[in-house]
Amino acid sequence: MRIGKGMLVDDLLADCQARLAFDLLSGAWTSVVLYALREGPRRPGALREEIGGISQKVLTETLRRLEANGLVVRHRYAEAPPRVEYELTGPGRGLLEPITALGRWTTLYADEVIAAQELNDR
Repeated sequence: MRIGKGMLVDDLLADCQARLAFDLLSGAWTSVVLYALREGPRRPGALREEIGGISQKVLTETLRRLEANGLVVRHRYAEAPPRVEYELTGPGRGLLEPITALGRWTTLYADEVIAAQELNDR
């Protein structure tokens, strides 16, 4: 059975590469950090300031995970004091399209989903 352009239901099995993007984006802050890097290299402090609500520890862990997965690259500059910036790679930039699509979906349906959650909690 087809579920989209050229994709079969079998493509979503646990051992299939089609699930890679879902696994990569499953972290709570992953999409937010990737989206914050959309306009170019950023220092961790600037990212944290823009994002808000993320601890330094969680930001560092998220950036390390993104780097380990090849979605961002870390640039270290030999300056005093030392400077570090993070930048999206090609695969990281490629995830901006689905992240933006999820943002549009949220704009359309967040109120309905929250109402359903509240109703279920009662």
